[in-house]
Amino acid sequence: MEHGQPSRTALVTAYSRAYHQMVDEPRLFTDPLAVRILGVDEAVIAERHSTPSDQPGDTSDWPRRRRIFLAARARFAEDTVAAAVAAGTRQVVIVGAGLDTFAYRNPFPEVRVFEVDHPDTQEWKRWRLAESEIPVPDSVTFVPIDFETRTLATGLAEAGFDREKPAVFVWLGVIMYLTREAIQSTLEYIATQAHPAQVAFDYISPGNTEEERAAMRVRAERVSAVGEPFLSFFTQPEMAEVLRAAGFTDIQDFAAMDVVADLQGKPRNPQSGNPPRIVRAGR
Repeated sequence: MEHGQPSRTALVTAYSRAYHQMVDEPRLFTDPLAVRILGVDEAVIAERHSTPSDQPGDTSDWPRRRRIFLAARARFAEDTVAAAVAAGTRQVVIVGAGLDTFAYRNPFPEVRVFEVDHPDTQEWKRWRLAESEIPVPDSVTFVPIDFETRTLATGLAEAGFDREKPAVFVWLGVIMYLTREAIQSTLEYIATQAHPAQVAFDYISPGNTEEERAAMRVRAERVSAVGEPFLSFFTQPEMAEVLRAAGFTDIQDFAAMDVVADLQGKPRNPQSGNPPRIVRAGR
């Protein structure tokens, strides 16, 4: 990301989430603030999605599939939060929040939400919230962290996060941009939270077939070209090993399109592709 500017991936995710509210049926994820927080007309949002791809001449279905994946990913995470709250958890940490709006439509008034993000992205979000006249509840705590100079542990401690109470962490669209060392240390921090601790996150597999691997190389080149390169890929067994080493004992790892099929009430398609995966892990 550029200094003083929000993350490009955060902006792309926000537009995809908003467009999902406008065009997709059945809707996998309902977010009544997704369009409003962007502060642009629906026509502008639609225009950003009027071409099949960011790449000239590419007629693939990638933008629609990405949009559906992002919607399913958000629904998966919020379902994880709801289940954790029902079991007694009262702290939610959203790492790399972007323009996520859960904290502003939070149906659990007793739950405190910590939003962690790069200072530039968070400043942009707070401006967008003010411009959109979206109230910020007292239950929201902003935690600006530049991970190059500050740790998650330090930032949350200074924000009043309680390590002695259960928490659920939401960590979407982030770990593929981090080194394995940073991923491991963050998972260890989460796993040593007071029991029960849970995390919902997604990661990218290098692919099982040459076709999948070739598609992933194209995607990696695309994000690298805008200054946000992928740094980490994991196979499913590798991710399970990382999670167990961090201390997690309950690991549920799903192919993204299986999550989509489940939410749509459709049979899973074994040919749907492997690279994006969604995880719920706890201890």
